Amino acid sequence: MQEQHAFPFLRELLLFLSLAGILIPLLQRLRINQVLGFLAAGVLVGPFGLGLWAGEIPLLTYFTFMHVDDIAPLAEMGVLFLMFMIGLELSTERLWALRRWVFGAGTAQIVLSTLVIGGLAYWFGNRVEAAIVLGLVLSLSSTAVVMQLLNEQRALAVPLGQAAFSILMLQDLAVVPIFILFDVLAEGKGGSALPLAGWAILKAAGAIALIYLLGRRVIRPAFHSFAQQRQPDVFMALTLLSSLGIAGLTAAAGLSMALGAFLAGLLLAETEFRHEVEITIEPFKGLLMGLFFMSVGMQIDVREVIRSPVWLPLSVLGLFLIKGVVLTVLFRIGGFHWGRAVEGGLLLGQGGEFAFIVVAYAVASRLLEPAVGQFMMLVVGLSLFVTPLAARAGRLFGDWWQERQREPAGTMDEATAMPAQGHVLIAGFGRVGQVLAQVLEAQGIPYVALENDARLLAELHPPAGTVFFGNAVRAELLRKAHADTASAIVLTMDHPASVLQAVRAIRHDYPYTPVLARSRDERHALALRQAGATLVIPETLESSLQLSSQVLQMLGIDEAAAAHLVQRERERRIAMLEAGKE
Repeated sequence: MQEQHAFPFLRELLLFLSLAGILIPLLQRLRINQVLGFLAAGVLVGPFGLGLWAGEIPLLTYFTFMHVDDIAPLAEMGVLFLMFMIGLELSTERLWALRRWVFGAGTAQIVLSTLVIGGLAYWFGNRVEAAIVLGLVLSLSSTAVVMQLLNEQRALAVPLGQAAFSILMLQDLAVVPIFILFDVLAEGKGGSALPLAGWAILKAAGAIALIYLLGRRVIRPAFHSFAQQRQPDVFMALTLLSSLGIAGLTAAAGLSMALGAFLAGLLLAETEFRHEVEITIEPFKGLLMGLFFMSVGMQIDVREVIRSPVWLPLSVLGLFLIKGVVLTVLFRIGGFHWGRAVEGGLLLGQGGEFAFIVVAYAVASRLLEPAVGQFMMLVVGLSLFVTPLAARAGRLFGDWWQERQREPAGTMDEATAMPAQGHVLIAGFGRVGQVLAQVLEAQGIPYVALENDARLLAELHPPAGTVFFGNAVRAELLRKAHADTASAIVLTMDHPASVLQAVRAIRHDYPYTPVLARSRDERHALALRQAGATLVIPETLESSLQLSSQVLQMLGIDEAAAAHLVQRERERRIAMLEAGKE
């Protein structure tokens, strides 16, 4: 009988996995945002939903979560992975490319929204500390919801999508100082706040700097060493060790584990293993994030909606109005016409998932009253639910304004957006790939390279953000490398089977992207052509033709005539390949 209790939370875990197995495919089929789906499921099966009737209907005890605390440890893992993935998105290269929108518009948005929302909170009778907490928390938007909407609309490549993404990056980056500030406010309650603030900031800055410096010296060499074994389970274990290990170090330093997970992601974002890590952790992130949002939904007491039928919808509307106006003005100053500016304001007008973490922390630290915290969680939760409708309304208004004014889709200077599209994607960064990269770099043509040999990457010193670890056969990695916007994909790998698999994968997902491939011989070239490669260069053929040209010139045939003969033979061979002959 004791073994039945050896695994705590087994019933809750099985119930969650059952819901996830039903919810995720259903939400994808219905094109419903997964965050909203898990929030709604949490409300439904939580203690304030069907759980209210579990005492009267015993059967419901098998299908409801009676106690939120039972799954709190697992939900905290979801928070850690959320912060880790946020850190992965914030490489210094990406921040610098978007610096005008990230540090300009992003900072202005947080400051202005915090002042307005915090001022209103203080005017409604909240203490100064509570007003600061509410102002900062509600100034942040939902990265999870907005990014999914942008991906569904394929709007990340357009100027408005890039500007919105930039502001979200600054908001995510602001998580670190917000965590530190809240620690200061919590410790300063009831005493002299100034010495506590100075000590907390000094301690936090020292711990972060030490962890960051040590991490830079440890993480990259460790990944290089273990990646050489090319074992996915080892790579996964190292990824989990990095994220949870650094989170443990920050906890030991008296800071939050979420901050440590963020730092771990930031450290890995500076390495060439960033995309491979994102792909490795994606399944865990999806499940644990779902658990986190479901646990958030369980904490929302729907009875409060009935108790506040006026103030609750007015607060949601007010949140969208305040943030929407601030963001609309910033987008307009940034160069968008009023239609697209309003669209951007409505897209980012909701509260963010970070609010659920901070509000719970603020209530536990007595910075917020429990009733205020519950009300704010309802406001943020409802704002997430209405975001798809608000975003759609904004897009319709933007299209209408654009048609009315007959203006281009975005007047923002492209240099302020993402790095130039139309790059060349090089799969394989050996001797052939390196020569191609040097030629492209000399002409000022951007490129991104993928290489699956960690030992080779350790010996190279390519420009930051141009060469990443990973196999081009993997569809997820191609998506991370923005293969959809590449002007051409060049396959230079020295493994014939890998080249053939890569051609098939690329042609399946990107049928119109030019694919140029290096082949081992003419038979391999024929297989690549049949798989869909746009142009194939047989390595043995080119070597033979170059040698033939030199022999002809030594025999007295002039260079132009020799080049003509070689070109004619090249065309004949290529024609044979295209005709399917050997």
